[in-house]
Amino acid sequence: MVVREPDRVREVFRLVGLLDGPYAAVLPSGHRLVGEEVVDLKELRGEQWVGGEPPGPAWACLGRVTGACAAAGFSTGVVVHSEDYGTAQGFVAAGLGVALMPRSGLRGRYPGVVLRPVRGPEPVRVISAAVRETALQQPAARGLLEALREAAAGVPLNGSGAD
Repeated sequence: MVVREPDRVREVFRLVGLLDGPYAAVLPSGHRLVGEEVVDLKELRGEQWVGGEPPGPAWACLGRVTGACAAAGFSTGVVVHSEDYGTAQGFVAAGLGVALMPRSGLRGRYPGVVLRPVRGPEPVRVISAAVRETALQQPAARGLLEALREAAAGVPLNGSGAD
């Protein structure tokens, strides 16, 4: 599985797309924007932010968040960071800030948070399998890719949108 920027692995591997997962705004239940169906990212300018990306390759996901915020004209002011989405949601519920997290990582919703789709722009986490070109001819590799595609197709992306 690859969550890094694809340019670095394309030299050796072929990337096979599995899932394009949009992000959601994670807001405390009393936040001024919970009444909105979709949150314009620029409306989160000036907010305190909660970071929720685990260490390792997933840090590439943080680039999606910071890039989207930069495109909306601001940078995040992360005041507290967690290495998992559940704990980060707890920080949001406690009123420490807002967050953007991949919807696919928010199946276990924390009490006291509201999730909203975002736009302007909407960051998307792209998850791919990296396969050597020569391995694509192998039945085992093709079978594994098919199983990964089926598993990715079952990942709920809409259950974490508007409440």
